[in-house]
This record gives sequence, C-alpha cells and structure tokens, in this order.
Amino acid sequence: MDHISRHVRRDPPPENYTQPPFPSLFWPPQESKIALYELDDIWKFTLYWTLILYGLFHLGAVGVAVLMQVGKRRSNWKYLWIVPLIYAFIAACEAVIAGSVVGLMVGAGYLAGGFTMSTWVPFVWGWVNVLVLLVASFRIQGGL
Repeated sequence: MDHISRHVRRDPPPENYTQPPFPSLFWPPQESKIALYELDDIWKFTLYWTLILYGLFHLGAVGVAVLMQVGKRRSNWKYLWIVPLIYAFIAACEAVIAGSVVGLMVGAGYLAGGFTMSTWVPFVWGWVNVLVLLVASFRIQGGL
C-alpha cells in the first residue's frame, strides 16, 4: 500500500483555503483559477448545479403541460396549480439523488487521483445529469 501512495501526489489545499462562494465560475484567460479541494465542497457544488438545472428543465416541462391546457374547459384549470408543485417535488428528489451520487463519485475520483477540481467541473456534471434524464425520457423500442 505504501508503494501506491508514494506515486499519488496531492497538493494540500492552500493554508488560507476556504470554500469559494457558490457559482464561482471563472473565465480562464482573465481570472485566476478557483479550485475545489475538499470532497464536501465538490459534492455541494455538484448538488447545487444539478438542483438548479433540473429545476429549469422541469419548469420548462411544466410550462408545456400548462400551455397544453389553454383552450380547454374551465374545469381543467381547477386542479392545474398542483402540476407545478408535483413537478418541483419530482425535480428536487431526482436532483438530490443524481447530484449526490455523481458529486461524491467524481469528487472521490479526483481526490484519489491527487487532482484539484475546477469549479466548472460540477457545472458540467450538472448538465450531464440533465442530459441523461432527457435521453432516459424517450422510449428505446421504436426509436430506430
């Protein structure tokens, strides 16, 4: 075990390291690099981005569902206010599970490899979670 640990070099966090404020997305040519060093920070950033992006996509889906009711009978509108609440609850549940699993797995991989993580990586993994959800929503049988 000691033989393996000698080859993995992980730079310790800077002495004055604190968790960066949430989005902390930087544009590389103009700003200094903002990195995440702790698994807890990596998990939080991935979870937050997944929650935000799942919320936006479910908001779009509920918008389409509500617009489909335009021109329908008045009685359909009586219970339509429940649909956004259900979509928001489903989005939150899915995002907590997906963001936690992906955030912990990617964070553990980065830390085990001895790397620091840019704040852009959790943002990209939030999009990957949304795209997996989008692809999984289609039927596979008749697709081709």
